[in-house]
Amino acid sequence: MAGSSSHHIRNICVFGGSSLGKEKEFLESANHLGQVLAERKIHLVYGEGSLGLIEGVSITVFLGGSQVLGVVPKALAKEDIIGKTIGEELYVSTMSDRLNEMFNHVDAFIALPGGLRTLKEIFHISSWAQLHIHHKPIDLLNVNDFYDKLLFFLKC
Repeated sequence: MAGSSSHHIRNICVFGGSSLGKEKEFLESANHLGQVLAERKIHLVYGEGSLGLIEGVSITVFLGGSQVLGVVPKALAKEDIIGKTIGEELYVSTMSDRLNEMFNHVDAFIALPGGLRTLKEIFHISSWAQLHIHHKPIDLLNVNDFYDKLLFFLKC
């Protein structure tokens, strides 16, 4: 999407669904992404919690020895809402503050399959790139063609 791969990525933000999705390949891909990040010593920044696909990424990165930072809006800080955040936690006031903090801590973004919140986050970051607010790489992990229709729409 946007950005350049000419610089070394040390910290990456991963957006992803808060459910496991309908296909086992979604979780397998999340776990594999976590392995790749840990092997490359890339630190993970993510929204919060341990629900859904992001759980696979965050646990795998953490167990692989890389740092993990969960940025948590205070309103969602209860474990019964988001599950236990893996790694360090940074508490913020709002969802907008959450996205700003994630943005400030990373060199790149990647989105796993996800729902409305994942789409909102990737569109927000992509619109900032389109406005030349940043030049950080943005990518979609298009597992089982999950993002094909979106990519087709964006080409129109």
